[in-house]
Amino acid sequence: MKDFKRRAMDFFVRLSGIRVLQNFLLANVKFSQFLIGIGCGGKVSRSGENIMFSILSEKCVPPYCIFDVGANKGQFMYNAINHISTDNFIIHCFEPGGKTFKDLTEITKDDRIILNNIGLGNKKESRTLYYNSAGSQLASLTKRRLVHHKIDFNESETVEIDTIDNYCTQNKIKNIHLLKIDIEGHELDALAGAKKMLDKNAVDIITFEFGGCNIDTHTYFQDFWYFFADLNMDIYRFTPSGYLHHIKSYDEGAEQFRLSNFIAFKHMK
Repeated sequence: MKDFKRRAMDFFVRLSGIRVLQNFLLANVKFSQFLIGIGCGGKVSRSGENIMFSILSEKCVPPYCIFDVGANKGQFMYNAINHISTDNFIIHCFEPGGKTFKDLTEITKDDRIILNNIGLGNKKESRTLYYNSAGSQLASLTKRRLVHHKIDFNESETVEIDTIDNYCTQNKIKNIHLLKIDIEGHELDALAGAKKMLDKNAVDIITFEFGGCNIDTHTYFQDFWYFFADLNMDIYRFTPSGYLHHIKSYDEGAEQFRLSNFIAFKHMK
């Protein structure tokens, strides 16, 4: 049996030395990865992320306190409004970019939304925000190298950064039920700035993106894995079907830099 398997493997290895077959195999790898949630994070409609609102209702009791870190033009905010099963919630939005924040204020007319023209990181400071155009969803505190996508980060502005801990202290926030972070490779900085809240188990659910921006910031899934493991929080990858794939242990195969979405929370009893 072992000899048959070896011969079969040798046959397929020889067969794979054809450009057409290599392209076919690559396309199938990408499709398979998409179905397990790797590379499906570009659009909410096919990322499976909306299952987070069901988890919110299962784990938490209203009124909900939600943080939208990296609000951009309100994409997550409006999706949350449409999917949360109660009207009893407050969403705190954080957007440091000047033009983006101005656009956000013009379209947001809801008393349950609190807008903040700051970013969140690991300390209070002024930073440079880089982007290819004002209002870009790609804006980052790191000047990304995206020439291979014909994108040039040739514009920038100075923005203000604070921490989650400082903001919660100043606004007397005792618990965050859902913390969404999408800040183009600086998610770990925002989490580091929430140390006090996390240490006292005052953050119930955390969602974050992982992808190409982490190449530019030199952060790895391993960093997230150990961060949440130390907090005794489980990590799951969203899949397009809405199924949550539990990542029970870390290995190097987890370092996939095609945009994917993850959720972390303590084990549901």
